[in-house]
Amino acid sequence: MKKIKSALLLLPLMLVSCANNALPKAEPMDGYRGEMFGIDKHINEETIDNYLNRSDTVYRDMRMLIDPANYEALPGGDSYLSGFVKGFEAVPMPLIIEAVGLPLEVGESHQGPFLFKLVGEHYVANYKESLEIMEFLFPKDKNIFLMCGGGGYAGMTKTLLIDLGWNKDVVYNVGAYWSYEGTNDVKVKRVNEQGEVVYDFYKVPFHDITFDDLTEI
Repeated sequence: MKKIKSALLLLPLMLVSCANNALPKAEPMDGYRGEMFGIDKHINEETIDNYLNRSDTVYRDMRMLIDPANYEALPGGDSYLSGFVKGFEAVPMPLIIEAVGLPLEVGESHQGPFLFKLVGEHYVANYKESLEIMEFLFPKDKNIFLMCGGGGYAGMTKTLLIDLGWNKDVVYNVGAYWSYEGTNDVKVKRVNEQGEVVYDFYKVPFHDITFDDLTEI
């Protein structure tokens, strides 16, 4: 009886330990995607299913619901948020900073306003509330998993967070939803009974950013 009782007492501790075991240190993968976007070597669209549902982590998809840029010009791309990995919450990166370095065929994304602007080599807040918004969306006491369509918006967000003082070891660009083939895919895009393509945006946990009540610096 004592052995059984001890095992039962240890079980909750074992479950907690397994759920929040230490993550590998954030580290860009080798090759173009690592150098260009900083997509993580260990945690990316191929392995992300192994790292979901962690209480010590927040999951952010950095796409807009509808992006002004023409992402249909890229293989597998979509300007609409066509789906996401279960557990991720969408935050529109093009409202936080300007999207730069996009492929010519994609054109331009949102053109302002932005929470931050790049001055020299560092980001500066455009509003008194900008940093507070970032700390709410990306808690500093959590691991932060960033994803987007192709990896670029997530990479830009990671660069911003590190420049603002976030710990680079716990901010991960986990890659591209357009390349995701796991089992936690939440489809937003579908074809209805009339044969029309529709997007069920009600499925998307979305953090909008509005500027009307913010105080410009």
